[in-house]
Amino acid sequence: MSDHANSLSLLRDIFGYDAFRGEQQRIIDTVVSGQHALVVMPTGGGKSLCYQLPALLRDGVGLVISPLIALMQDQVAQLQQVGVRAMCLHSGLSREERDRVFWTLSAGELDLLYCAPERLLGGDFISQIDADKLALIAIDEAHCVSRWGHDFRPEYLRLGVLAEHFPNVPRLALTATADSATRDEIALQLKMEQAERFVASFDRPNITYRVHEKTQARQQLTQLLKTEHAGDSGIVYRLSRADVDKTAMWLATAGFAALPYHAGMSAGDRARNQARFSSEDGIVMVATIAFGMGIDKPDVRFVAHVDLPDSIESYYQETGRAGRDGLPATAWMAYGLGDVVRRRSMLEQSATDDQRKTIERRKLDSMLGFCELTGCRRQALLAYFGQTLDEPCGNCDNCLNPPQTWDATEASQKLLSTIYRTGQRFGANYVFDVLVGSSNERIISLGHDRLPVHGIGEDLSKSQWRTLLRQLVARDFVAVDHHGGLRLTDACRPLLRGDCQFQVRKLRKPSKATSKSKATTLVSPENQALFEVLRDTRAMLANEQGVPAYVVFADSTLAAMAEHQPTDHDAFADLSGVGQVKLERYADTFIEVIADFARERL
Repeated sequence: MSDHANSLSLLRDIFGYDAFRGEQQRIIDTVVSGQHALVVMPTGGGKSLCYQLPALLRDGVGLVISPLIALMQDQVAQLQQVGVRAMCLHSGLSREERDRVFWTLSAGELDLLYCAPERLLGGDFISQIDADKLALIAIDEAHCVSRWGHDFRPEYLRLGVLAEHFPNVPRLALTATADSATRDEIALQLKMEQAERFVASFDRPNITYRVHEKTQARQQLTQLLKTEHAGDSGIVYRLSRADVDKTAMWLATAGFAALPYHAGMSAGDRARNQARFSSEDGIVMVATIAFGMGIDKPDVRFVAHVDLPDSIESYYQETGRAGRDGLPATAWMAYGLGDVVRRRSMLEQSATDDQRKTIERRKLDSMLGFCELTGCRRQALLAYFGQTLDEPCGNCDNCLNPPQTWDATEASQKLLSTIYRTGQRFGANYVFDVLVGSSNERIISLGHDRLPVHGIGEDLSKSQWRTLLRQLVARDFVAVDHHGGLRLTDACRPLLRGDCQFQVRKLRKPSKATSKSKATTLVSPENQALFEVLRDTRAMLANEQGVPAYVVFADSTLAAMAEHQPTDHDAFADLSGVGQVKLERYADTFIEVIADFARERL
């Protein structure tokens, strides 16, 4: 049987899938033939199979370098569920556990070994590995090698030594987030310049992207969870540890199963909360960006940003943690002018050098531009990563509810003039007060009530002026210093002179959604009750084994189970995600649950 036929057979028998997706087959064939590969594939696109299957098809053990313990443990648990001999090696193991890993490895009884980079490179472990017994080396989360990236890990820079120690072992570098420059840096640092590159589409069509003006963040987030994601697993990102704690507390008070996660917590508390998020349904994790890269949970139905991300790369990586199973998911964000001030302040006060600050400013400006788009958000995301989408996606807020625009040229000139006339040093609220003609003590004491711009903006409300200012900042017509002071940029001169027009979006009215969105409904209404019963069964089985619920079956498999309601092993085996081992282990239990449910409904 050919390698191609073997890989298809293993895909079906072990993992329960009938066909490869995208470039998976080509990548697998490349590695099986002994060649190196650099793989850029979106989260949920199936990167893991690109090294797991070749490791099973080639002689020896597949060595997988992974940066986080939780990620390794989850992937090992999933592999063991389908009968693959997998283990992990990291600092969290006891001496006895480490000895068992080494014994199993030396006995040739492993298919895949996951290892942290520090463990691989520390001591003499790397010199003890027999190159002839390695099937391949996979470097996961390879973007961590980039000094200019959003998730730099210094230890990744040392992984270039793998090329010297194992020159004849095929290596894969895999990541979900890497533009052209980052791909070049990965290849250079890991000594993989000659590796074939596979760059899949960055598109995640199952994710609905939505951006809202932040007005009342607490109420806005609560509405999202209550009306669209009740009972769903999700992640809420906040910028600071204090914000995480406060948000988790008021969400819990409002009746949600919300948990905090940030670096200020003890390692034990973080581990317990992460374990609950992985193993239970319906947990909302409120976290800083320190949370997520180690999460392999496929059924995260929403990711909510209550604060502005620092770059499109970060936004894409974090939102990509939603809907890894390919089912509908939501990427929701609320942001306001205060977020811009806060981000700029953090950047300017950071200890990074001027070159890095310049790069970070450009990334933040791109993020602002994305937020203020009036066109398709998915087209803009793909364009940022050098890819195109010919037609608007039809699955972002701007496509589903096209924003209305208005000619704000004259209003912008009034706002810019007021910033200039007041000395280019005051914050937004003061400028708005002058615009609408307020005569408070501060304005009078500074004599700004006598300026020609005083009161010229009374035709608009402060919320309208705030929306306009935010869009002027996004277009780089106005700069905000780290104290919140506003000043004009050279880019605004044509607008001030009247040489160009400025069309801006109108403030969107809050959503009036009162029930779960169709975009996030996994099964038909008539099968929703059965789906919940199947989820309860899955949770029970997972709890008995001490593994996350999705390791037993992903939501996508349960949804198919609820829709097709198999009554025998042949029908159960036809479900996507059911391989031979899971068929033998779980079919009878779930078929009985489905039959009992049907009898009760008669």
